[in-house]
Amino acid sequence: MRVIHRVIFLVLSFLIFTGSARAQKILIYMDLQQTDHLKAYGVAYWTLDRGVNVEWLLNYRGGSFLMDYHPEIERECRLRGVAYSIVNGNEIAQIYATIEKENMETVLLEKAPAIAVYAPPNKQPWDDAVMLVLNYAEIPFTQLWDEEVMNGELEKYDWLHLHHEDFTGQYGKFYANYRNAPWYINEVRVNEAMARRLGFKKVSEEKKMIARLIKEYVLRGGFLFAMCSATDTIDIALAAENTDIVPEVFDGDPVDPNCQQKLDFTKTFAFQNFKLELNPLVYEFSDIDIPPSYVAPLRGAEADYFTLFEFSAKYDPVPTMLTQDHVNVIKGFMGQTTAFRRSKIKKSVVIMGEVEGTEEVKYIHGNLGKGTFTFLGGHDPEDYTHMIGDPPTNLALHKNSPGYRLILNNILFPAAKKKKLKT
Repeated sequence: MRVIHRVIFLVLSFLIFTGSARAQKILIYMDLQQTDHLKAYGVAYWTLDRGVNVEWLLNYRGGSFLMDYHPEIERECRLRGVAYSIVNGNEIAQIYATIEKENMETVLLEKAPAIAVYAPPNKQPWDDAVMLVLNYAEIPFTQLWDEEVMNGELEKYDWLHLHHEDFTGQYGKFYANYRNAPWYINEVRVNEAMARRLGFKKVSEEKKMIARLIKEYVLRGGFLFAMCSATDTIDIALAAENTDIVPEVFDGDPVDPNCQQKLDFTKTFAFQNFKLELNPLVYEFSDIDIPPSYVAPLRGAEADYFTLFEFSAKYDPVPTMLTQDHVNVIKGFMGQTTAFRRSKIKKSVVIMGEVEGTEEVKYIHGNLGKGTFTFLGGHDPEDYTHMIGDPPTNLALHKNSPGYRLILNNILFPAAKKKKLKT
């Protein structure tokens, strides 16, 4: 009998041991203990791209990632300098119990999204924060521009980022200070050549068409993310579909004198009731933006912060997902469009980040048709002013950047299991 009992004991021990081994998972924690937050997103994407599901633990240790243990994933964490823990069955059960009790939730990520960045071919990766962080995090993407959009190639991608583009056809309104600069002259030449190639007489009319096609992409289920001037200029272009708002210095003919009254705000993503800035010498498109000239004298770089909203993870998983961070107060950063004026935001849009007690809104999200859009004001989360000609931001010096994490939250958003997301 003793021999039989011994055999049974050994068999049970083996089963328990192997069960525990199979139950092991890798926890990539995203709180202040993480060594490289940005590359952690890259590991999560890499894992999804190889057919392994990832659980996004919303509000648990800064929005951690949990996945089945595979030696290859552990090796990738080590190679990229990403901190992690190997957790067993008991520890996993404790994590789930904590999530069940607290303002936390588990969202299953199932498929690595196909990512596109809308940017002209003459732009460099360091011109745009999203391309910069995608390269640093080692997340693959495809760069496309107007010709690809016109040819219907957006349908190949789950997620689209808009480079800091000017969809009004005014070349960023850099005319006053840079019209004789070689880069500006080349910018005009490239845009005019593309407009002619696509059969348009004016850049402004071609950009309106591109804006409409991007909107249709979202309506069909695409995920749109934009920063800086792309956020407000795409809405301006959509609202001005049937009127000329571009001064003569840009397109050779004057603006429609009644253009303000002809704006159609029902066609926009996020903004309404805005007033256009028609002076070509003023570096603003409209009163949607709260410009640096207003922000900087009041606070200055050291006191410029915005606060992330806290949402219910179980009832509002989408904004919770998009605001995952290891801090809830983020350093401010400027751009051609620095912050959105609260009074110009549609009531249906969710505000996710703001400067408390002011008109300044920094981070918003909304639904349109079957898709979504997320707009983040400012240019570079780790370069407060980011002037033309500045060197690229070295993200190896900012691997725990809370501002850049907001961008990468959006990258993984399309990977979430749809029925889990109650929008």
